[in-house]
This record gives sequence, C-alpha cells and structure tokens, in this order.
Amino acid sequence: MIDLSVQSHGITDRGRVRSHNEDQFLIAALTRVMTVSQTSLSQPSALLGDHRGHLFVVADGIGGHKGGEQASALAVATIEQFMLNTLKWFFSLQGANILAEFKRALRRADARIFDAAAEHPELQGMGTTLTMAYAVDGALYVVHAGDSRCYLFRQGQLHQLTHDHTVTSEMVREGALTLSEAATSPFRNVLTNAVGGRDVGVHAEVQKLELADGDVALLCSDGLSDMLVDGDIAAILAAAPSPADACARFVADANAAGGSDNITAIVARFAGDAVATARAPETATAASIAPELQVTGSG
Repeated sequence: MIDLSVQSHGITDRGRVRSHNEDQFLIAALTRVMTVSQTSLSQPSALLGDHRGHLFVVADGIGGHKGGEQASALAVATIEQFMLNTLKWFFSLQGANILAEFKRALRRADARIFDAAAEHPELQGMGTTLTMAYAVDGALYVVHAGDSRCYLFRQGQLHQLTHDHTVTSEMVREGALTLSEAATSPFRNVLTNAVGGRDVGVHAEVQKLELADGDVALLCSDGLSDMLVDGDIAAILAAAPSPADACARFVADANAAGGSDNITAIVARFAGDAVATARAPETATAASIAPELQVTGSG
C-alpha cells in the first residue's frame, strides 16, 4: 500500500463556439468522520480519520442544450449520492469489489436520466459521457462511458487509459479505418455508449492501476482532446507548476485552437515516498492503451 498525497484542480469553459456549457465536473475527498454529540473530553465535535479517498468526475452532456446540461448534472449528482449514501464503506472495498460498485453507480445514473426523460418528453434522448477516477491506498480506479477521457502522465510519457466509445474509434480498433481517416470522419463524435441517450443500459469500462510517486491524472471532455494532440497535452502537464496552472493552460490552448466545444479538465498530481513498480499489463486491452503500465480491468 502506498500513501500518496493529492493536489488537484478542475476547470470548465464554454469554449468559443457553443452558446452554453453542458459539461460538469466534480472533485471530492472522502474521509471517515466521527461526529461527537457529547463527551467529557476537550475536543472538536467532528473528528476526521487519517484514511482519505479522492474522487474525480467529468461528464459531457448530449441531446441539446437543455437536455445535455441536465443529463450531465444528473449523472454527477447521482455519483455524489451513491458515494455518500449507497457505496458499502468505500475504504474497506478493494479491487474487483470497487469496480463492481462503480459499475452499479453508472447503471444508477443511467436509470435516473431515463426516469427524468420519461417525466419530461422534451428531454427524450438526453444523455452524457461519464469518466470518473477514484484514488485510494495508492491505486487508481477508472470507470468510463463515452468519449471523455482519462490519461495518466508518468515519467514524461502520456498514456490514454480509456477507450473512446464512438463509431469511428470502434472502426479503428476493428481495422476498418485508419487514425487519419477517423480524424475527418463525420461519425467521429457519434457515441456508441453513454449514460442515458436513446438506448437503455450503459456499458461501464473499468480499470485499476497502481499509482506511483509523481504520477499525474488528467480527466477531460472531448472539447480538450479534440483540440490538442497528445504531445501538446504531455508538454503542458510536464511544464505546468501546479494543477491549476495546467488547467488554465488547457483551456487557453484549446480555445486558441478553435474552442469548438465545451472544455473541461481535472488534473490530479500524486506524491509520496514510495514508488510503484510498473510491470507489464495483465490484459490485452490495457496493453493497447498503456504498454508499460500494470492495468487490470474490463471493457
């Protein structure tokens, strides 16, 4: 187990083209809290345990201004409530149990969006991408649906941890399109998997990896990743003195490149005395994303 401290920051921006911002994000710390109602001791009424988890969520709404904005907000709020009231004591869960619980959280968000759309016909078809990362005990758990992304920046190298759930990305993985062809395809932003949307049932891509001292995680909407190539993203993460500076640079550069969509980024830096050992991945899926990382999970 590695005890890592976390420094993080998030930002969202409308961009230069869209009239509204349908992105949402969340950064939260989860702690053990004891609320003391009475005691003879001289102490605070709330005592915090040493154990702490860190939650990061990015959601990019789809389905038009009103529907997209509501869908992304519903998804993030559902994750908040799930972590607070439903998850079975998140500090005691490990590995596959955490990933299974987070799959359940995405299914709950999916159901909540469909329920809201059923009550308001004008919102039919609304949905959202959802990419979340949970850091605890030196491990990072990633749960994902859609084409927002989670990256890991380690030792000067940028690794895309998540797959894009789009028509063109699936065609690239199947060998039917090249990357250059996909970049100009009219279907490059057509989602095949989302929270809510037209089809009931979300497919949650889940992964776990061991964090190392100096690692940086980036969660972002496609308003950032469509505007900046991997080399630009890596350069910003390498040069920025803080997560807040990195986020500000991401927004400025994405807008300078056109700002064609809403832009959201969360940057989290992990620091600690111990350094995790990076080994070969345990799954072929993970190998295609980050060859030298030990990543476990399922698509």
